[in-house]
Parts: sequence; structure tokens; C-alpha cells
Amino acid sequence: MIHGQPAGTGADPDTVPAPVLPRQRGAEPEPATAPGKAGRDRYLDLLRTLALLRVVLYHLFGWAWLTVLFPSMGVMFALAGSLMARSLDRPAASVIRSRVRRLLPPLWAFAAVVLALMFAGGWNPADDPDHGGTWGLLSLFDYVVPVGAPPYPAHLGSPSGLLESTWAEDAAGPLWYLRAYLWFVLASPLLLRAFRRAPWATLAVPPALAAVVGTGLVTIPGETGNAVTDFAVYGGCWVLGFAHHEGVLARIPRYAAVSGAALLMAFGLWWASGHPGPEGLDLNDIPLAQATFSFGFVVILLQYSPSWRELPGRLRRWERLVTLSNNRAVTLYLWHNLLIAATVPLLDQAYRLPFLSGAEGAAELDAAYPVLALVLVWPLIGLAVLAFGWIEDVAAGRRPRLWPDGPRRGENRHRS
Repeated sequence: MIHGQPAGTGADPDTVPAPVLPRQRGAEPEPATAPGKAGRDRYLDLLRTLALLRVVLYHLFGWAWLTVLFPSMGVMFALAGSLMARSLDRPAASVIRSRVRRLLPPLWAFAAVVLALMFAGGWNPADDPDHGGTWGLLSLFDYVVPVGAPPYPAHLGSPSGLLESTWAEDAAGPLWYLRAYLWFVLASPLLLRAFRRAPWATLAVPPALAAVVGTGLVTIPGETGNAVTDFAVYGGCWVLGFAHHEGVLARIPRYAAVSGAALLMAFGLWWASGHPGPEGLDLNDIPLAQATFSFGFVVILLQYSPSWRELPGRLRRWERLVTLSNNRAVTLYLWHNLLIAATVPLLDQAYRLPFLSGAEGAAELDAAYPVLALVLVWPLIGLAVLAFGWIEDVAAGRRPRLWPDGPRRGENRHRS
């Protein structure tokens, strides 16, 4: 079964910040790649790869426990926040332009395909009951610049069609993350300034806001309410990325940080148990639980951050996969859920095979269906990387590569 619940990643895939020691105010910023130092932190690269893998598994199987095992959204926002803090050593306007430029072209390619399929399927946003009239047409702009969550039809086609009638939601539903990421990028210069002046107060604001909206004390309807909820739930993780880069987390005794984080995570699970969502203990549906659990989880991950310059030991066998997934993180996130939906009509053809035409064969195929979908979706994702991933290179001003799973020719292996 295909699930369209939000999860994922979308942070800048090209550079991941290494933790730096706190510097004195007014000191010259450290060069992006100091002599003798690598430009990437492979531990953080590995976290992003795990987050992307968890996103695919969650959207494929819909297992609520995956949101507890690894809260991908919180991790990805923290990684993006840390990167943004490092980048803001440069003029803020140029950093924002760079982030927006890297985000938009991959979105445009995806939107061109998805909107073409929606329009071909008969969707008319002007007549949509949820997005009708002039506002429905204007909201299509969110496919160009995601200041809001892009619109899509709740159902398209017929139940007997090639794709399930909810395929549009599966494809476009996760794009809410791009809205959240864009607004965090735009707010980062102000947030970072506030953090440097009052770090603990800035860290506390998003969880406090999550307590207000997550307990229902204040209810904000519509897209504005969704945007405020996103900031409340994941703003703390974004600011934790600031704390990681600025060395604030490193100054907290590990036992104190881990103990406090564990208490927050326990509170999140306790709250979820008493306020289950439509899918039970799926944290994506329980804002306060998601906010507190993700915050604590990220604190522990960043406290134990070993700052690898290369993957150690047996993890080294995954070097090329980690490199590829980080270089194509936006492409993977944009396309994975649509491709999960595409496995359905492909696998349905298997029922026509002679040796599976009987009731017993069909039952065996039904039992193996989720596993077969998991096996099939990876080649489809690989094709999407080949077809559209190079757009990320163009957007970043680099020479395009089809399969960037290693360093560029003539480039040091461990430099970005």
C-alpha cells in the first residue's frame, strides 16, 4: 500500500558542514576547506542517506514505528540548519540566492511531469472543489516557487485505472517539505542572528510554539496553520543545526545533553500514546510528539557526531551509495513517491503470467507484493536519477554528471 504521509529530506545535497569550534566574535571566518581538512563530514552524509532510505521505506510500507526508529524530517532539517549556519558566514543575500537556485530547477522538472499527468488525467484546478476558482489557478505558482504547498486533486482517474486514484496525492503531497525548507532558508539570517545573541531562548521558541499548537490551545486553519505547525515542529531541529555549527552543543556535558534529550523523547512517546493520530502512533500525525521526540533524537545524534572524514571500517563499502544519495538528495526526495505509485501497474502485470493466474498463485503474489515493490522501486529511482538528477548539477553551477557516486576527475576523494 502506498502512503503519502510527509516525511523526508531536501536539504542541500552538495555540501554537508563539519562541526567547528566556537570562534570569537569578530574573528575571521575559517575557510570552507582549510589546508589539510576535508570539506565534507561523512557522518552527516551517512545520516542523510539513512534519512532518505527511511523516507522510501515509510512511504512504501507506511509503518508507523519507522517514525520512532528514525525521525527523518528532524534529522534533515538539523543538517540543513547546520549547513545554512556555515554558509551565512558569507553575505546572506548571496546564500539565499544559492539555496533557492539549487532548489527550484529540480522542482520545475518534477512539476512539469506531474502537472502534465494531472492535466492529461482531466484535473482542472479552476473547478477543483478544494482549489477552485481564481485562487486555485494562482496556487499553481507554488509549483514554480513553493511559498505554499502545491495543490493537487485528492482523487484522479478511476479505481480501475492503471494508477490508484490517489496517485496525485502520493506524488505531490510530500512537496510540503519544500515549502518548509524555503521558509527556513529565508528566515535563517534573522534566526541565526537571534541565536548568536540568545541561543537558549531561540532554541526554546519552536518547542514552546509546538506546545501551543500541538495541544490545541491555538488552532490556525488552512495553509497558514500548516506552515506555522511546520515551523513549530521542526524549527527546533533547524536551530539545533545552528547550535551544532556554532559549537554550543559541544559545550554541554554529554551526560546532561543525553539525559535531557532522553526525557524529551520519552515525553514525546508518552504524549503520542495518549493522543494517537489516524494511523495510531505515527509521529507525523502528532505535532507535539514529533517536535519533542525529533528534538531529543537530533541532540543525541549531534552530541555523538564523530566528524568522519571518511566512512570507517565496514561502512566504507557503502561509500559510493552515500556519495550518490547526497549528490542527488533533492531528486530522490522529489521522485520517490511517484515512482512507488508507478510500481503498482507494473507489478499488476505479473498477475497475467500463466503460472500465477490461479487462486494459489495470486495469493502468493499478494503476499510478496510489498517486497516486490521495494525491489522494483530502486531501479525506477535509478532511472529518475539518470534522467533528472543532472539538473541538480546545473542548478548548482557544476558540470552535469549522470551518476555522481564518486569524486570528480582530478578532485581529491574526500573533498566536496
